[in-house]
Amino acid sequence: MSIYPNNMFSTKQTCWFIRKVICWRAVASIAWAVLLLPPITAVFVILSRFNLLHPIHTITECFSLLTSASAIFSFILLGGVILVVGFLNLEYYTVIPAIACSKIALLGQLLHPRQFLNSLVHCIMGLIVAWCCAVFIGGSYETLSYPCMQSDGSSQMCLNEYHLVLMLAGAFVGFSHSLLGVIHNMNYVSFHTVQQYKYLRFKGSLPLVVKCSATQALYSIRNFIALYFFLGYIPRAWICKTLNLHLNSSIHALDSIAGLLDLSLLYQLWMSATFLLFTWYITLLLFRIFVTEVCSFPVQSSFNEDVHQCLPKVLTGKQPMILKFLALQDLALLSQRSPSRRCEVFSLSQPGGHPHNWNAISRECLSLLADLTQRLVAYHDTVATNGRAKSLSTGSERKTSSETSVISGTEDLMSPRPTMFMKTPASVFSRSIIGGAQSPLTVPFTPDLDSPFASPALRRLTAPAEQCSPWYGTVQSPHIMRRAPKLWSTSTDSQANGSLPPSPASVPSPKQEASKPSLLAQFLQNRKEQVKNFLAKRVLIMYLFNKLPEASSQALFADSQAHIWALEGLSYLVQASFSEDQFGVVQTTLPSILSCMLVLQEAVDRHFKLPHASSKPVRSTSSMGDSTYKTLRFALRATLKTAIYRITTTFGDHLNAVQMSAEHRKRLQQFLEYKE
Repeated sequence: MSIYPNNMFSTKQTCWFIRKVICWRAVASIAWAVLLLPPITAVFVILSRFNLLHPIHTITECFSLLTSASAIFSFILLGGVILVVGFLNLEYYTVIPAIACSKIALLGQLLHPRQFLNSLVHCIMGLIVAWCCAVFIGGSYETLSYPCMQSDGSSQMCLNEYHLVLMLAGAFVGFSHSLLGVIHNMNYVSFHTVQQYKYLRFKGSLPLVVKCSATQALYSIRNFIALYFFLGYIPRAWICKTLNLHLNSSIHALDSIAGLLDLSLLYQLWMSATFLLFTWYITLLLFRIFVTEVCSFPVQSSFNEDVHQCLPKVLTGKQPMILKFLALQDLALLSQRSPSRRCEVFSLSQPGGHPHNWNAISRECLSLLADLTQRLVAYHDTVATNGRAKSLSTGSERKTSSETSVISGTEDLMSPRPTMFMKTPASVFSRSIIGGAQSPLTVPFTPDLDSPFASPALRRLTAPAEQCSPWYGTVQSPHIMRRAPKLWSTSTDSQANGSLPPSPASVPSPKQEASKPSLLAQFLQNRKEQVKNFLAKRVLIMYLFNKLPEASSQALFADSQAHIWALEGLSYLVQASFSEDQFGVVQTTLPSILSCMLVLQEAVDRHFKLPHASSKPVRSTSSMGDSTYKTLRFALRATLKTAIYRITTTFGDHLNAVQMSAEHRKRLQQFLEYKE
């Protein structure tokens, strides 16, 4: 589980979609997991007590056990565990994974206090499930103590180490599951490309759940046995002292080689761990299936009280991330499959005759693509200059897409807009998310400023720029727009007003003297540089702080599923407008759409020329963690090229009449001639 929850029951609780849709979907997934608990438990009991010599008697005994009072109480406990697991899934899920770009960042996630509480809860749930497994298995695993005879003939209560080992194994498996949830991003919820019914998705994923449960249980039990072999005497002695129990000297202790080579014990531990993980993975799978189910939003409504539920309002308003993604998914689907809903997108408002629906949808999609382009350019400039970006700046937060006017051209699309330096993927939706900011551990390519290897230049680079600074403004890059001459004294206000910039001598700099460091500051800075150089020579420190090869690129495209849907929605709507747009509302923004896609295409091509950006990661088939985010950059590149070809194939030579720059026209000609 991630250590950064959704704040589901605080800030997001006010959202109608969370109350009416997401919460009920989560409840439905938990209900199905509880209903599947009896047959899963029956299979576990049969496998754990099966006897090849007496199969009929074993099955009859198992069914009588399942109807006993102890089994019913165990079912109630297991149902409570499923409820807690489902609640944690609802609280911690995310549609944008938190990717640690270094070992120290991953370690920080694992050692976070919230993650500690999460691990503690999983340990307790593992103990409860292990106790229920002990009840179902019976025999020597059922109770913690039993009467035994000592050498002098006296009877006393002895510790049942088999029960103790089973309980400790359950707690260890729960703890391991919690840590692996952070490492493998198990709280990440992805959206399937191919739409299927819930039953078919569940049926297709069931073999993977069984495989992952059995494999992960085997590894966890292996690690637990090794740990118990060296440290098993500690909990055993503590339990004996606390409960006043004795050890039976006539049997081998289980923290010895002879005790741990008991095949029956190993089998029962593996089966119990598999049962524990299988029930939790089933709950997680059902939650993913229900939450990512397609949701259809009306394009327009005749009632004012339902306007906030319409697709244009959902896309442009401040919404939870899951609602934003489902709205973009619905946009991509309606643009492909629903001619009637496409007509509503192309329709004009009455009275007034304004294309409000198309303006809102196209503006939001173009804004998403422009933000991704800026991130790619900023990342490339930072890498190309070895962390010393040349013209990246900071400014105030950009206006929301609902407040800006429709983009009418390439220069308008890429005109200077205040933006935060090096946005994280989640910050693309910062204007539309209710909740806290992302953790600094998820920043894909901004160097860790608290790291001993962060240079002072980078700290100055990421600090807020002054208004009189030459770097105040927006991301300026030759790949975005033509760079105009900029004097050191030029201010944003004077340019906006059209007045001539004042001379450098006439601009006072009251902070110039204040910025001069004192002797004490210089001394501390020198000592800090010495410590930094000392730590840089240590192999362990470098191992922890070095960036992981592909993590930065993966984090940069972590939210690219939204951009993929935006590209599909725009391209299919533009394609359909060739024959369905009666009022020509799409043609007014066609230059902006083409220019935005071509600029993004150039930025993506430049990114894939960087090291490790074009190497495809190996997919893991032994973990329930969804690794689709690792290949989103490849899906985005393919979708972007397909979207441009979709438009050029439909309009053909008519695009020669579209106004755009010579560079964009030259690149567009490559698509028209199928040379890209």
